[in-house]
Amino acid sequence: MTLGCRLNIAESETIRALAAGRDVAVVNGCGVTNRAVKDTRAAIRRLRRARPHAELIVTGCASDMDRAAFAAMPEVDRIVANTAKLLPASWGARGNMAPPRAHTRAFVAVQTGCDHACTFCAIPSGRGPSRSEPIADLVPYVAGLVTAGQREVVLSGVDLTSYRDGGRTVADLIEALLAQVPGLDRIRLSSIDPAEVDEALFALLTQEPRVMPHVHLSLQAGNDLTLKRMKRRHSRLDAIQLVERLKAARPEIAIGADLIAGFPTEDDAMAGETLAIVDECDIVHAHVFPYSPRAGTPAARMPQVAPDIAKARADRLRAASAARKAAWLATLVGSVQPIVIEKPGDRGHAPNFAEVRLPSPHAIGAVITATITHATDTHLIGHPA
Repeated sequence: MTLGCRLNIAESETIRALAAGRDVAVVNGCGVTNRAVKDTRAAIRRLRRARPHAELIVTGCASDMDRAAFAAMPEVDRIVANTAKLLPASWGARGNMAPPRAHTRAFVAVQTGCDHACTFCAIPSGRGPSRSEPIADLVPYVAGLVTAGQREVVLSGVDLTSYRDGGRTVADLIEALLAQVPGLDRIRLSSIDPAEVDEALFALLTQEPRVMPHVHLSLQAGNDLTLKRMKRRHSRLDAIQLVERLKAARPEIAIGADLIAGFPTEDDAMAGETLAIVDECDIVHAHVFPYSPRAGTPAARMPQVAPDIAKARADRLRAASAARKAAWLATLVGSVQPIVIEKPGDRGHAPNFAEVRLPSPHAIGAVITATITHATDTHLIGHPA
């Protein structure tokens, strides 16, 4: 059972392959918020009921942050540290491992950990400093996924734009995959830091057709004082200007963003600037979180916003982003979109990550060109062209 980020999803597929053939039940948990920790505990209890005789192993950020508390749970047999979760020895595996089971979209963990110190974030204590997988290892790994039928990969990391292989960056990794894995149709990126989009990465996002027109930004807030107190490295204007540049160079790019509501000291005016940035940055794929104080982080010691106020602000952000998304989807009616068919066979995602549903199922993994005939508030409806 996997909770949390795209990186956890990628790592869980590797764990699945490493643990193949053993009677184990694994919870790969999340510690990004207090709610995520509670959900991890609930998942452990639920999995124990479903698999009463299996060895139940817990890994992920939640158990790394409070190992003693998770080890004390009667359902838990063993904890594997985040730093050891991808080691074959942790799962009893030996020798070389084949690429894990491939779906139509594979999440590939290329980086983990973080060297920054955002005041709200406990993830560095759960994953440690930034470290990256070598390009020499990632290219054949992705090539193996493509051979297994994969059409699309999502390059994932805690701080993806800090990827370094010697002096090489995430842009160099993408260029290597494009050049050396010609059968790879689509590359997406997980959340990226707007402060670290250099010219090489910008060029790939805006000029390379196999890099999808879908950019998810780690914005967190739209108010400069809040961003400063978060210790983010970009300003409100930086974010707006980056989106303007992206859309000027590639108008079809769809913007996603992570946003936190109710950060400590946030007043109504500050919250209003974050609400306004949904429109100013044309955010159509939003991940909104009410602020959750994490023990040991500087933000937990700041004057707190009442939870009911934070929740109300999060609700407004979600409503604004939902309205923005619905309006954007309506503009796509009449367009022709190539989609990769996913389970259950009658839907997939366009390059801009809009979900497209079809009137009848197709083979999973097939690429279907669809004419968009209708739009709902959440997805598109199309027919094979």
